[in-house]
Amino acid sequence: MPAAPAPLARQLRTAAFFDLDKTVIAKSSALAFSRPLYRGGLINRRAVLKSAYAQFVFLAGGADHDQMEKMRQYLSSLCRGWNVQLVREIIAETLHELIDPLIYDEAASLIEEHHIAGRDVVIVSSSGSEIVEPIGEMLGADHVIATRMTEADGCYTGEIDFYAYAGNKAVAIRELAAVEGYDLERSYAYSDSVTDLPLLEAVGHPYAVNPDRGLRREALAREWPVLLFDRPVRLKQRSPSLTAVRSRPVLAAAAVGAAAATAGLVWYAARRRTQPS
Repeated sequence: MPAAPAPLARQLRTAAFFDLDKTVIAKSSALAFSRPLYRGGLINRRAVLKSAYAQFVFLAGGADHDQMEKMRQYLSSLCRGWNVQLVREIIAETLHELIDPLIYDEAASLIEEHHIAGRDVVIVSSSGSEIVEPIGEMLGADHVIATRMTEADGCYTGEIDFYAYAGNKAVAIRELAAVEGYDLERSYAYSDSVTDLPLLEAVGHPYAVNPDRGLRREALAREWPVLLFDRPVRLKQRSPSLTAVRSRPVLAAAAVGAAAATAGLVWYAARRRTQPS
């Protein structure tokens, strides 16, 4: 007579892990806040003007590993001394105006479907928790994993405690799975970037969403499903099922604050100027 399944196996739950930028929303979540940061006195007008170029580069192909590492280093000097509470207030005041129109209808529907199936939804982003937490709350996410920056006396010190990027994302979801009891082999993950291969490889059901060239090649080689999202829509214009979801407790596994809003745009513009024509 075959042995009964172990009790632990019956208790394991599943989750759906979503990258944020170009997977759930149509643009960079961090770069979207450049103008409010300017109005709040945290960045100058020149940096705001450069954000248009940064968004173009991001949407055209994103950043590769070396670019993201340089961006991380730039963050350390850029946001040193920024008042954390001021950053949070700026984001809270402009969140719905800036982010709500960018949410893909297809992604919102997937989030609904996973919740209906009894799965937790986790947003995993290299942007900071000051940005990602309220977006996750808006979407009804159960947990958030993001970058964490060191704070002291109410300001950013310029040091980064945890960078939610590449392999670190996979480490973070494994740690969360151990705490929450997720069976990663039966869980799902969605991303647009080849830098998120470790995240996608950590689950049994990986999906490439609006993939960059590198991820498209990997998805085709590994026979992963490829999804194309192209319908940004305000949540209020959708079926009330998502917007009616009660805000769930959001776990901040990490936070860079809105420093990333200018880190990417300034670094990309500087890189552009130094490249030979």
